[in-house]
Amino acid sequence: MDDSILKPINRREFVQSSTLATAGFTIVPAFAVSGLGHTAPSDKLNVAGVGIAGMGRGNLANVAKTENIVALCDVDWGEASAKVFKTYPKAKQYKDFRIMLDTQKDIDGVIIATPDHTHAIISLEAMKRGKHVYTQKPLTHTVHEARVLTEAAKKYKVATQMGNQGQAGEGPRRLREMIWDGVIGPIREVHVWTDRPNNGLFKTYWPQGVARPEATPPVPETLDWDLFIGPAPMRPYNPAYHPFKWRGWWDLGTGALGDIGCHSLDPIFRALKLKYPTSLQAVSTLVNSETYPSGSIVRYEFPARENMPPVTLTWYDGGLRPMRIPELDEGMQMGPGGTLYVGDKGKILDDKIIPKSLRDSYKAPVPYLPSSPGHEEEWIRACKGGLPGGSNFDWAGPLTETVLLGNIAIRNDLKEKLSGQSLLWDPEKFGFPNFPEADKFLKTEYRSGWSL
Repeated sequence: MDDSILKPINRREFVQSSTLATAGFTIVPAFAVSGLGHTAPSDKLNVAGVGIAGMGRGNLANVAKTENIVALCDVDWGEASAKVFKTYPKAKQYKDFRIMLDTQKDIDGVIIATPDHTHAIISLEAMKRGKHVYTQKPLTHTVHEARVLTEAAKKYKVATQMGNQGQAGEGPRRLREMIWDGVIGPIREVHVWTDRPNNGLFKTYWPQGVARPEATPPVPETLDWDLFIGPAPMRPYNPAYHPFKWRGWWDLGTGALGDIGCHSLDPIFRALKLKYPTSLQAVSTLVNSETYPSGSIVRYEFPARENMPPVTLTWYDGGLRPMRIPELDEGMQMGPGGTLYVGDKGKILDDKIIPKSLRDSYKAPVPYLPSSPGHEEEWIRACKGGLPGGSNFDWAGPLTETVLLGNIAIRNDLKEKLSGQSLLWDPEKFGFPNFPEADKFLKTEYRSGWSL
């Protein structure tokens, strides 16, 4: 789903190019931005990782090309984490992020790649201490948490980035240029789909549409289960949740929409200048109170923006997808995941203009949107006083809010009541004016001892 990321530039090249390109702008040392009162060797950031065994491992590797990794935190010190500890032997090791933040004062920035239900709490605690924050997608577990983090980033004046790395690629930039050039005319509908949580041949990335397991095996010695559960309601340990399979459970993850939506909806939001929907509705396979359904369709309605007409955005997951369109070239397929823009003059399937006659006759504009140095590199640049990251929380917060609104529309508690009607959304009043009983799903109650 992600576009290729450009080769990162080194620190010296960045300083030289930024000085030339940004009149009157000065690169500020990390210690001056963070206010921590120290200077890292060679003006490098001191970075900590929380959640290091999955995506965090890759994020750390990208940052470690130019910066210092000084602290590593994970609730499970099993084999996966042990490999990361070995990679950065000088980094201090923790299981509890709170102890790390309270005791290690040399940290400039924190990379957070934990399960979704702990993103907001860890991110906010880091920002309160003046740490720059890189948080994996989806930014939060609930709509309310996304709004809180967006406001906190402004309040604490720290550099932020959400981990939807595809936004840094060249592909989405060329797509925006084509759409803004009017190649397919005004766009009134978009369809986007994924096969997740499936992986073909009846295999799944993680379970959805299933009940809670009854078995209660012993907790692995390497795992602090209480810290893993964190703010969620306590439940017995089972390998159905960890590692990785937490994503399909209501209390821990955000399902297929939360997992892929912040990737695949991002280029749509940028190209069509979207922010908040006016309404949404959804249908799904059977859903229960434990896991997300195995497949769902969510339809968002967005108002007119600038010179663009209202647009309907339809999301499909679990292998569901729109019907094949007749204009496809012979042999062209609408694969297991993709995006279809429907304009008055033609269509764009992923990055391909259709029909072929329009594609052959169209001359794309000379590329003009500036390239990215790389997704993590954008965050590093912002931490050192440079331009904000392309997915900083001002952008990522509203995007995440809209993605997670779709999960409310498929809630088991609301499914029958919402049958045949839309949820109206008021982002200013932060509620559903035609269905206030759904407001309770905008946020969650935290387990005793945890708060946002």
